[in-house]
Amino acid sequence: MNTTQDRHRGTRRHVGRTGALAAALGMALLSGCQQVRQSISIGDMSSAYNREIWWMSLWAIALSIIIFVGVSYALFYTVSKFRDDRHGAEPAQFHGNNRLEVALVVVPVIIVFGLSVLAVKSLAVVNNVNAEAPKIDVLGRQFWWNFGYPAATAAAGGVVTNGNEMIMPAAQPVAVTVTSGDVIHGFWAPNVGGQRAAMPAVKKTWMIDSDRPGAYQGNCSQLCGASHANMRYKVVVLEQARYTATLNAMQAYRAPEPAPGSAEARGYALFMQGKPSTGAVACASCHRVQGTTAAGAAGPDLSFFGTRRTLGAGIWEAMTEAHWTDEKAAAELHAWLKHSPVVKPGSLMPRYDGGEYLVQGKSVKGGTLTDTEIDDIAAYLRSLQLPAEADYWKGTPVMGAPTAGGTP
Repeated sequence: MNTTQDRHRGTRRHVGRTGALAAALGMALLSGCQQVRQSISIGDMSSAYNREIWWMSLWAIALSIIIFVGVSYALFYTVSKFRDDRHGAEPAQFHGNNRLEVALVVVPVIIVFGLSVLAVKSLAVVNNVNAEAPKIDVLGRQFWWNFGYPAATAAAGGVVTNGNEMIMPAAQPVAVTVTSGDVIHGFWAPNVGGQRAAMPAVKKTWMIDSDRPGAYQGNCSQLCGASHANMRYKVVVLEQARYTATLNAMQAYRAPEPAPGSAEARGYALFMQGKPSTGAVACASCHRVQGTTAAGAAGPDLSFFGTRRTLGAGIWEAMTEAHWTDEKAAAELHAWLKHSPVVKPGSLMPRYDGGEYLVQGKSVKGGTLTDTEIDDIAAYLRSLQLPAEADYWKGTPVMGAPTAGGTP
């Protein structure tokens, strides 16, 4: 079981006994949990986008070094040659020296022109959109991501979408169109390409790619609210054949029908209908599950939740073979379903412990579900799995992690 990437590290002090006890409790809860600390790099040469920016940067860096050395030489030469203790006479004036004045204007113009040519060339390359490339639509909201595949129509209706985990083919440019459903967010997975602002009512398309299959870290790069730091996602790059098979399985997917009387069946009923007697709203009012009547758009698509390895837009990660059936993972899933706004500041998901939470600045009282009922919903969510052969995490290496091995 993996947790977040040291969200509480830093110089913050825990003042008083309450803070100390809270810290101790947190450490106890996290003990035994292996963390995945994925490094990210704009210098990842498996991406053509990054290669283009890198070579442009090399020219700019080389030119900067030449300018620095030239200016430094001129400065030290002048200071040394014309020191006051060596020359008592009034220094010579060069007013009207046309040759020098022209040089001081022309040389900077040439430098700026050269850098402009490099920048324009690179911009033309990285902003060129191939109409034949696979397309992925990205929607950013507070504080999660949804990824849609407009060319992939689901057999159950609508297009294929997935929450907080984006799959894409390797060694092939992908056209990503990003927008926002509320405030400005920043879509950035440095290892596969540059960042773009996700703005409401605006759609921006550009190309990203990677020659190396693996799972990469993505982040929101624009301060967007209380859980900006908890708005993460994964980019899972698959070999072409595997990507095609996974996307085909997603298109054909229909949520399994739970066995009568099972925990999954009870969870399905609560997911779809809620519990009006205690004010617990239905999950289906905000979430979509392919092959059911749940078609909500206010929250991430949960169609393949049982296959996913991240929860709450990356606030938790479950990279073990058991993932959400692992004891600690199950406890975290339970806590998330019970009181998401407590776990993740700013989360708009309702509380099911009867507590209050904020929606657009207004305090709202959540409904109530028992722990058993919450576990039933968790059981239903875990049952929402793609076929084993379409598990895009199986054997996929987590790039930038301390260990080089893939996930189980």
